[in-house]
Amino acid sequence: MTTLQETEKLLSTMTRAEKAKVLQWVVCDIGDAFPDIESTPDVCGGEACIVRTRIPVWVLVRAKQLGASESDLLKCYPTLRAEDLSSAWAYFRSHRDEIEQQIRENEELCLTN
Repeated sequence: MTTLQETEKLLSTMTRAEKAKVLQWVVCDIGDAFPDIESTPDVCGGEACIVRTRIPVWVLVRAKQLGASESDLLKCYPTLRAEDLSSAWAYFRSHRDEIEQQIRENEELCLTN
């Protein structure tokens, strides 16, 4: 069975609300629309952050790169939801250069202080 066939089978077992959530994830993943991510000039230096928080995407990405699990991140940041992490990973896939640059800049800043 192909991945597409497995997905179709799984979708047939889901509620309309679950399908809507999956569709939202897919749209965010393939498009450049990230409703759970915002960049505001006066917040965290304009870095992309999870809405409702001041948690930059680069912080979550770097934590994941260093071995933190999604469960660990949700425990450490109680205001985060699982869908926020999904949005952060999708944003990173679409804006890899930006996020990697922010990681480098922040790590260099730590080394000089």
